[in-house]
Amino acid sequence: MNEIEIIVEPSFSAEQSNIAKDKYVFSYDIIIRNNSDEVITLRNRHWRITDAHGEVEKVSGVGVVGEQPVLYPGEDYYYSSGAHLNTPWGCMEGSYEFEDSYGERFSVPIPKFDLRADVVVH
Repeated sequence: MNEIEIIVEPSFSAEQSNIAKDKYVFSYDIIIRNNSDEVITLRNRHWRITDAHGEVEKVSGVGVVGEQPVLYPGEDYYYSSGAHLNTPWGCMEGSYEFEDSYGERFSVPIPKFDLRADVVVH
C-alpha cells in the first residue's frame, strides 16, 4: 500500500550529547500521512540503525512511543523519538506494519535518513 506517506525530520541534540565520550544523541520527528481510503492502525515498527563504523542495531516493537495509532483517510499522525550513536553520523531506515479494517497486515518502508552531528572532529 503506497498510499501511506512517511516524512522524517532528524536533528542533532547537542545538549544531550557528550562528544568527549563519543555519545551522540539524535531526535527525529515523524509524520505518518494516510492518503488511502482505508482506516489503518499502526501495529509494529522495525528500525535498522547504522553508525559510521557500519555497526548495525535492529530495533522492533509494538506501535510507536507506546501507542498504536488509528489513522482515518486523510489523517496525519505525528510523533517524536530519538536514537543514540557512538559516532557523529549514521543513518536509520525501517518499516511500519499496519493493519487495515479487514484485518490484513501490510508493511510500509520508512525512507533512509541521515543522522549527522553538527560538530567538527579534529
